[in-house]
Amino acid sequence: MRVIITGASSGIGTALARYYLHAGVTLGLIARRIEPLRQLAETAAGRVETYAADVRDTAAMQTAAAHFIARHGSPDIVIANAGISVGTMTQIAEDIAAFQDVMDTNVVGMVKTFQPFLGAMRDARRGALVGIASVAGYRGLPGAAAYSASKAAAISYLESLRVELSGSGLRVVTICPGYIETPMTVKNPYPMPFIMSADMAARKIAAIIESGNSFAVTPWQMAVVARLLRIVPNWLFDLALRGAPHKPRRGE
Repeated sequence: MRVIITGASSGIGTALARYYLHAGVTLGLIARRIEPLRQLAETAAGRVETYAADVRDTAAMQTAAAHFIARHGSPDIVIANAGISVGTMTQIAEDIAAFQDVMDTNVVGMVKTFQPFLGAMRDARRGALVGIASVAGYRGLPGAAAYSASKAAAISYLESLRVELSGSGLRVVTICPGYIETPMTVKNPYPMPFIMSADMAARKIAAIIESGNSFAVTPWQMAVVARLLRIVPNWLFDLALRGAPHKPRRGE
């Protein structure tokens, strides 16, 4: 089996890489920081290709995909995991750049991850395109407007792609994790219910992909919370989150 993972240098991406390495698959690992990828590759006896690429960079992603396909063929699974999260406030002009970075990475970066693999995967008429979204995409969280908006957009994008590829032999899988112990969450100044380790999250994500489901929230407790978030009226949602701590902005 051949698996591509973006954002593989830390957090869920690294945990997924370790999981699939133990399963004996061939990996294509993509991240901006190459050294952590090389450290993973050292343990893999030639089964890992590493690429220093930013998912926002179209040319870099196309080059990485072309190299992997030429050496190993069409991937069986492409996991668009790369993502960033930072607190943002609309009234602060300096945060506009942060909004742009979050949307470009978490949404457009997902498109740029899938696009260069799609031709080969459609020719092979098999494979799964997996997008890591978030429960944060269900409702807009105060102080995290960019992140919530990006994950809501990712959920809708993946649904559109799933329908577009119906009958092609390809699957599209949307996964919405809750809180995961990663560098992205370590500075959060608020409670994080049902938080999981990155390794536990990786096992659950891999199981979801294997199950054939097209959409899943993990862990199951967050699935319950997500359903409640969908139906809570605005006045109650606003009241519950009024005055809630905000995710730190850049530099905080």
